[in-house]
Amino acid sequence: MKGFDHLHPALQYHIVNSLGWRELRPFQDLVIPKVVAGDHLIILAPTAGGKTESAFFPALSRMLTENWSGLSVLYVCPIKALLNNLDDRLSRYCNLLGRRSALWHGDVGTSERRKILRDPPDCLLTTPESLEVMLVSKSVDDQRMFGNLKMIIVDEVHAFAGDDRGWHLLSVLERVSKLAGQEIQRIGLSATVGNPEVLLTWIAGNCVGKKSVAYPPPSEAAPADVQIDYVGSLENAATVISRLHRGEKRLVFLDSRAGTEELGLMLKSYGVNAFVTHSSLSQEERHRTEKAFAQESDCVIVATSVLELGIDVGDLDRVIQIDAPLTVASFLQRMGRTGRRAGTVRNCLMLATKPERLLQAAALTELWESGFVEPIVPPPEPYHILSQQLMALALQESGVGRLDWFKWIEGVYGFSQLPKASIDELVRWMIETEILSDDSGLLWLGAKGEQTFGRQNFMELFSVFMTPPIFRVLHGRQEIGQVDESALLAKQDGPRVLSLGGNAWKVNYIDWQRKIAFVEPTDVLGRTRWPGSGLGLSYKICKSMQSILCRSDQSDRWSKRCKAEIDRLRDDFSWLQADSTSLLLESGDRWSWWTFAGAKANATLAYYLAQDLKSTVSSDGFSLKFSEGVTSDQIQAAQQVLMQASPADLRPVAHEKAIRGLKFAECLSPRLADEVTSMRLRDDAAVASVLNEQVRVTIPSPDETFKPSIGSRRSSHATPSKPDSPKTIRVGDTEIELGDADTADKSIRALSVRQPWAELIMLGDKEIEYRNYPTDVRGIVYIYASATRYPAEDEQDMQSEYGLDLDSLPRGVIVGTVEVYDCRQGAEGGFEWLLRSPNRLTKLLKPKRKPEPSWFFPF
Repeated sequence: MKGFDHLHPALQYHIVNSLGWRELRPFQDLVIPKVVAGDHLIILAPTAGGKTESAFFPALSRMLTENWSGLSVLYVCPIKALLNNLDDRLSRYCNLLGRRSALWHGDVGTSERRKILRDPPDCLLTTPESLEVMLVSKSVDDQRMFGNLKMIIVDEVHAFAGDDRGWHLLSVLERVSKLAGQEIQRIGLSATVGNPEVLLTWIAGNCVGKKSVAYPPPSEAAPADVQIDYVGSLENAATVISRLHRGEKRLVFLDSRAGTEELGLMLKSYGVNAFVTHSSLSQEERHRTEKAFAQESDCVIVATSVLELGIDVGDLDRVIQIDAPLTVASFLQRMGRTGRRAGTVRNCLMLATKPERLLQAAALTELWESGFVEPIVPPPEPYHILSQQLMALALQESGVGRLDWFKWIEGVYGFSQLPKASIDELVRWMIETEILSDDSGLLWLGAKGEQTFGRQNFMELFSVFMTPPIFRVLHGRQEIGQVDESALLAKQDGPRVLSLGGNAWKVNYIDWQRKIAFVEPTDVLGRTRWPGSGLGLSYKICKSMQSILCRSDQSDRWSKRCKAEIDRLRDDFSWLQADSTSLLLESGDRWSWWTFAGAKANATLAYYLAQDLKSTVSSDGFSLKFSEGVTSDQIQAAQQVLMQASPADLRPVAHEKAIRGLKFAECLSPRLADEVTSMRLRDDAAVASVLNEQVRVTIPSPDETFKPSIGSRRSSHATPSKPDSPKTIRVGDTEIELGDADTADKSIRALSVRQPWAELIMLGDKEIEYRNYPTDVRGIVYIYASATRYPAEDEQDMQSEYGLDLDSLPRGVIVGTVEVYDCRQGAEGGFEWLLRSPNRLTKLLKPKRKPEPSWFFPF
């Protein structure tokens, strides 16, 4: 009996006659009976594998068969763009059967929301954040809205499960389940992941119904066509893209919004019909871009990960990846956008712009060929999300019982694993700090809670991830997109130009109160930068990179340029061996320990070695670097001490700067805050692997000099414990305490308006004076870290473009400067971000060479 036969006759009729489908896919036939039976499911299939219909068709069938009424199905997505993309399709399916679906997220207007509240649809498409706002809104009758709920479908569930937004999602789903008064069927749709059973446990929590994973059938498709080329720069990548695959529809992925804008402008200058899309463009602009691209045939769209999550942009001929994504899973998602038409195959061309990115691309491809996909690891110890949920419940219920609140969310897998004593500690701390008040056992927001989270109707509370200060960019009444506030802060004499949507815009007027920049088109190229920070490479990727360096074979997927560059890298690392770690004497009597263990493991090892050696140890995903003067005997003795320890006991102590960067950190006691952050810095398996490997000591011969390098060394910096140094910065006449965001904000904003030129800064007992700049320097504007976290995507941009990890910075204090240059007499200026941690403000970093006017954001 096929899955089609399990569907209601009316739905069968419309599938065949209205949709014109002769039959369902074999995969859908396998999944439909499980959904009809009420199983909690993880449905796995590649992009465009039919996951949506495999879940939604049986949901519609059960609506008819079981006479569901009111809002019975929630369809949850991680991003609004995906919801918008699905809205037309799911509405059509519903309308064929006399049912309704509706869309609810931040861009949906008030009148449409009122219609939904007056007459709830059968299916509601929404995000977790919008769902929570509904739960606490006084204009929403929770019981009427959610009392008939029967099924929850979570699309792209893997995008939730790997970060704190997933715990937030599960919490909200638990709360609507309580309102429904019954266990609600949960279905997660996902691309291939390494541990689907864990994902099933994660989404189903303490549900008692049957749970299962629906695996995709073995693929009979032709092998994917994956090629890697080394082009050396983004400019060269643009040249390659403009000349290759003409006449085809191409999707180019970059992991930087600034990079997408820059590449889009380059392609247009070469006469390519190019489009640009990323999360900082307005919804209207993204929709127009994606619709235009879908209707074209010979064109290129340049995108960040916003097009990774199944948004339909029509049939693609080719995917091109600039450098490499961080994970195999992301690579599979992106490559899966191709090969959908009969007679075509999945394909991806990787264009590496730097040697280390080339090696990363080759390593990632090898892992993919071996069948490896990263497991989803939900972040441990989500006490800060638990505190957010406690406050949200107090608002939802107009006060919640101190003994009863946890029952609302106890089914969330991550919360049920937390010790009761620690949960009680959390509540006590929030009451003691007046974030909560306790009135005879009834919890409500206290004075500090109202002050901290009560602005704009508590929207600060409902956004689990903070966005940076954003300005809307308008051309007349048309919204072009958004830029970070830092792109507009600097005072300047010449015109200011932004690049958005692949076009250049001159700023005519800035409305600081309403956060709007009014612009007009210009021929002058602009370059917009967004702050952000990248993620460190994983153990698997780093070990795969080590393996490639230690071999001599070459892949058929590598171009001639790729082979030549990898051979050059192998020559640089000729001392490296695959079966051991290497303690290497580099130039300048400095030792480094090459482990290729990944960012987390090396940061842990660096922390403990620094304590033992009483010396600074820096690390990245590949190696640890010791201070000059530390001998190999000292290092080996410290290594031996580490090897006697259990990896589970090697717990890195979280720096207070990392704790301050945690959303809702003020709701946690110092112990719990340290617990959350330190647990997330760990990779016990990788640490154990390193400590079990032999350590080889390598010393160059007299005619050799070793100075190997892969990527940036700024990802981690461990320093031994020592008495606290002064923690103030003097800006002009104002002394600012580190972490005092309000004072820093006011002082720096004042400086940026009144005194953008020479200033005196005190950092502890060290004095730095900026004065008498060369004639090509027009001024300085101070840049400061936000008091809260930027979104993950923004932080990824920061790391990839500037090598700066925001976790290593204090919040709300000066972290660097922007210098304004005149590049030639009478020319419009350019700029270069010069970001560094406060303890390095004593050294003014200049660009490696004088920037060309067209390379940087013109002032």
